[in-house]
This record gives sequence, structure tokens and C-alpha cells, in this order.
Amino acid sequence: MRFDIITIFPSLFTPFLKESLIKRALEDGRITVNIHDLRKWTTDPHKTVDDKPFGGGSGMVMKAEPIYKAVTDIRKYSEGKGVKIILFTPRGKKFNQKKAADFAEYRQVIMICGRYEGVDERVAQYIADEKISIGNYVLMGGELPAMIVLETVSRLVPGVVGKKEFLEERKKEEGFVEYPQYTKPESVTIDGVKRRVPKILLSGNHEKIKKWKDKKGKTIK
Repeated sequence: MRFDIITIFPSLFTPFLKESLIKRALEDGRITVNIHDLRKWTTDPHKTVDDKPFGGGSGMVMKAEPIYKAVTDIRKYSEGKGVKIILFTPRGKKFNQKKAADFAEYRQVIMICGRYEGVDERVAQYIADEKISIGNYVLMGGELPAMIVLETVSRLVPGVVGKKEFLEERKKEEGFVEYPQYTKPESVTIDGVKRRVPKILLSGNHEKIKKWKDKKGKTIK
């Protein structure tokens, strides 16, 4: 699966891509991540990506033209097949596990990271397939949302997180199941009280353990 991220701060992604399971997934070739500097698609000597808003207002707005050129070039890698183009905006649909599962079905996901006071609305109307928000708050840019989407979708790619069986165990038709987890030691003293692992998990009875997980688990939709 291929991810393409359009940003004016490409260096923000450097440490993120060099750690943990994302790094291993890249090394194993299970995913491909390309970070694109939007300024590459500008034509003026100053590599301008923003300008003052029509109608007045504070701040600057990111220009539509360089974003259009960037998306047009980047989507050629998949020949226009199985491509999803995402624009991050507080006015977008809320990102959730179902969205992540939907995005995981595409061959290529292109993410547009806004900055400043926003992005020219023509990007949302005519370039992006979907507008996405990660919560009811306003960030300084779309780079953190892009990392969240990248990590959430990547872990649904077989082999990225543990064995294939792990994904099959957690990924259900109605969503992704999360249940309480424990590890050694069996007893941990917290605030003077011994907190023990539920006995059922030590029983070795796989059928009962499965029922306990089903009961305690929460489906993330």
C-alpha cells in the first residue's frame, strides 16, 4: 500500500518514519510512504504556497494551483486506479476506525496537509475526494492528522502488526475489537493493594478466555 503526503514541512515526518512498526513495515515493503514538499510545484522564485484571502480576513490561505499540480503528478503512480485523496480540515468528517478500514482498501492514499488559516476551498470541492477531521479542535496544520491516519490505516495492512492471526482476531465486520490486556507479574502492588490478573486468564481454558475477551472487549467503530 502506498501513502503520499503533501506538506510544506516534510522534515516533521523524518523521525516518525524512523521508529517502531512503521519503520519495519517500510523496510519489509508492506507499505510505501512518500513525503512531498508542496513548494516543488510552485513557479515563482520565492516558492509561494499561500496568499491573502479574498474578501479580507486575518492570516494567509494556501493556494489551490500548486496542490492541484502536486496531486495530478502523484496520482500517476497508481494510474488513477484505487486512489483516495484526503484533505484535512476541521470541517471534515470525523476520522474513525471504519474510515481507517475503508482507506485500507485503496492502493494509494494521498493526504493534503493544510497550514495557516486554511486551504483554498476549491481544493475541497474539486481536488480532494474526502475532507477529514481527527477531532473537534483546530490544529496548526494537517501533519499530525496525516501521521494518525498513516498509522491507523497501516496497522490494518496484513503483517504490519504481528502475525496475520492477530489482525484476524481483532478485525471484525462491525469494527476493531479492543479488550483488557495483562502481563507478568501476576500480582502488582499499587497504593498498598495487591492487584491481580483475572483468574480466567491464568486458567488455560481457551474457550472461557475467548468468552471473557468477548464480554470485556469494546468494538471501536
